[in-house]
Amino acid sequence: MSDRNFEPVRTGVIGLGRFGRLHSLTLAGLSEAELVGVVARRQDSLREFEAALPGVPGWTDLDRAVAESGAEAWIVACTTASHVDVTRRLLEAGKTVLLEKPISEDLNEALSLQPLIAADSTNLMVGHIVLFNSEFQQLRDEARHRGPISYIDCVRHRPASIVADFAGENPLHAAMVHDLYATQALVNRAEPSKFSAHYHRTPSGAIDLASARLIWDDGPVASFAASYLTPEGMPPRGFDRMEVFGDGWAARINPNPRPIELWSRQAEWPLALEIRANPTGASGMMAEELRCFCRIVRGLQPVPVGATYFDAIQIQKWMDELDRSAAAVS
Repeated sequence: MSDRNFEPVRTGVIGLGRFGRLHSLTLAGLSEAELVGVVARRQDSLREFEAALPGVPGWTDLDRAVAESGAEAWIVACTTASHVDVTRRLLEAGKTVLLEKPISEDLNEALSLQPLIAADSTNLMVGHIVLFNSEFQQLRDEARHRGPISYIDCVRHRPASIVADFAGENPLHAAMVHDLYATQALVNRAEPSKFSAHYHRTPSGAIDLASARLIWDDGPVASFAASYLTPEGMPPRGFDRMEVFGDGWAARINPNPRPIELWSRQAEWPLALEIRANPTGASGMMAEELRCFCRIVRGLQPVPVGATYFDAIQIQKWMDELDRSAAAVS
């Protein structure tokens, strides 16, 4: 931190699933934050977590946690169905919130929070670690000084096993959404004029591929593909690629998996995402997201493009448009 008087932000985490645990472990490794409590639905989850970070207080009752923890800021990483209710209670209590996306599965429910949101969204940052990926941040810097973008092409493919393991999960909402946020940041929130999308379905009717296109008047064209198609032998979290073309320049990033590969009895990709949640020194895109959140809590920076409440609402509206387009041609 450039400010030598920066006090660690007393922060709590709600939800101890995969991302909640990652947030907790990452916070414990940041000098900018102090993890002062966690909230889970089950006491068993708190007991399991205590083995990883002994001494961190835990609650199964949110109101008690807010009253007793001393947390001034909270990370909301519980189930999506609980996001709006939990976030509303925290905002009404005067807390600053980092809410893992999406705000809600329902746009109207997401919009119900608007009366509680500051005009600059400084009391609610939406968690989106892709915006803090080092390759993407460099790409944004290149785009800023190299001139207008003509074309954006994004692919994000995930294991075919997801179709069976997470029945009903649409790759538009679970995978493509990351690239929509990244594109929103690249075009500085400009609203597309045209939306189109198509779904491919398995013989049983499950959606295993979403293909979409956004077009801006006097601006870029952006193409997206997100799927559950990668076979077992590929990286366990599939792969991501983004290409951007402008006048006289082009760039490509491959943020997932990270370049390190390991071979023993089979190939492995030990750093699928740029996240090292090490309590003795966290690094990567989640660490940078949480450092950014701490600076926002302390009033040292605004919420970045792509991470405000209003950005999340814009992306949710884009996905609704793409859903309607896909439904119209199916």
